[in-house]
Amino acid sequence: MLRDKNLHGDTIVVAFRGTEPFDSDSWCSDFDISWYELPGMGRMHGGFMKALGLQRNLGWPKESPAESDIPRTSHPPTAYYFIREKLRSLLQEDSHSRYIVTGHSLGGALAVLFPAILSLHEENELLDRLEGVYTFGQPRVGDGEFGKFMQKVMSDHKIEYHRFVYGNDIVPRLPYDNSTFLFKHFWKCRYYDSHYGEQVCTLSLTNSHY
Repeated sequence: MLRDKNLHGDTIVVAFRGTEPFDSDSWCSDFDISWYELPGMGRMHGGFMKALGLQRNLGWPKESPAESDIPRTSHPPTAYYFIREKLRSLLQEDSHSRYIVTGHSLGGALAVLFPAILSLHEENELLDRLEGVYTFGQPRVGDGEFGKFMQKVMSDHKIEYHRFVYGNDIVPRLPYDNSTFLFKHFWKCRYYDSHYGEQVCTLSLTNSHY
């Protein structure tokens, strides 16, 4: 999280880190393609949900679970809860402040899931102050129902969504959107070919290969 108080003091940037070469936890998250379903939201990539902060045996409680509630054998990441509380604190300091969420690769997936869980918890004030989601080389994170849900959330709260894709990058094509896996991209895409020519497109959820 960063904010340049001298230059753009009213904008807070939340950047999720991508997969690092020797980070076994991140690689486990990438390859865990189990589904996690939430009623009314659709199905999401289980590994990415766990990386964001999904609690074993508890799911997504609205408030961060007490340490005594967490099984000793688990290793629960708490990124979502930590970032949410930090944003609440920073945004209370200045009523004009807004924030953006961004990330590369795995970080791009987490950047999309963060507002999804904010919506699950009805954090409307935080969603209203989210200016945009910008992802780079983002993999697919959910099914078609999740894509429709996220398009509605972003439209309702006037959140910009820009997904940047380089044509020779394999990560945005994963996990596959075939009849077995059913993962889908959604909404807007800024696609760059091998010569860095840009094509801006809006995807349908039945044809979302970029």
